[in-house]
Amino acid sequence: MTLSTDRLLEWYRQLVLIRQFELRAIDERRQGLIPGFIHPYIGEEACAVGACAALNRDDVITSTHRGHGHLIAKGGDVRYMMAELAAREAGYCRGKGGSLHMTDFDLGILGANGIVAGGIPMAVGAALAFKMQAASTGAGLRVALAFFGDGATNEGAFHEALNLAGLWRLPVVFFCENNQYGEGTPQHKQAPVTQLSKRAESYAMPGVTVDGNDVLAVYEATQQAVERARRGDGPSFIEGVTYRYRGHYEGDPQVYRSREEVERWQARDPIPRFRRILVERGINEEQIEAVEGQVLALIEEAVAFARSAPPARIEDALSGVYGNHHNSLAF
Repeated sequence: MTLSTDRLLEWYRQLVLIRQFELRAIDERRQGLIPGFIHPYIGEEACAVGACAALNRDDVITSTHRGHGHLIAKGGDVRYMMAELAAREAGYCRGKGGSLHMTDFDLGILGANGIVAGGIPMAVGAALAFKMQAASTGAGLRVALAFFGDGATNEGAFHEALNLAGLWRLPVVFFCENNQYGEGTPQHKQAPVTQLSKRAESYAMPGVTVDGNDVLAVYEATQQAVERARRGDGPSFIEGVTYRYRGHYEGDPQVYRSREEVERWQARDPIPRFRRILVERGINEEQIEAVEGQVLALIEEAVAFARSAPPARIEDALSGVYGNHHNSLAF
């Protein structure tokens, strides 16, 4: 796989930006800037970065309650994200959605979702719209990608969505981030299959399991699935095997797993792993450290932006909530 230095460094920037955003959000929550829950994405960064790298700007994603990484990898602005977490008017949803519901239609981010498997039917609906638009206009197919966790594969919405996508051969990619736990239940106690990508066989679509801590492996698998979708050959299922280093939510006592287990997975951390790849490919330490410095500056800017932005106003609680039914959303 031939990739430019600029592209490799951009992927590294995204990996580090996701990690540092999450760490700072946790710290700001402890200090009182951020109310409510945070479900950290720490450890899973390679899934978001590798998958979104295979998409175009006008392709769309749906996300989950653990969705900060997806938004950043698709081009989300960390200033507006931090402001949203802090319930500020300048946030992506004007401070009304918080951590679980950030959206940016201009970037093809159809929304994070606090409902397990809730984003999967949304992605299928978008893919159906893309197929109908292509048929009526002759334009090329755009692609929808749904991120979801291993626990979502046991929900009815997952099976219904994959069934329709397979039946109608829709341009959609189903990306399962198998982080080993559905909240506190280990994956092997949730389902009779240990390799979740095998579920794709029931819906006449290819399924593949990849190392979800390897950006290059995730990118290659997603690129193949996206190309298949654009050709009109229908959906694909990707299982990225990964791990979250923090609890299900910040404050989770994590009694369901051992410190030794977490440490085993930390030895496979996607960020130092990709950093080693950069060095092996001849990218020098100065370039890498420059990227890291840029990321830290962005995080400081985001926090300052959120702290200085006015809080969401109670009198605006219903504005932007109800749409005009005469207008249609143009993806």
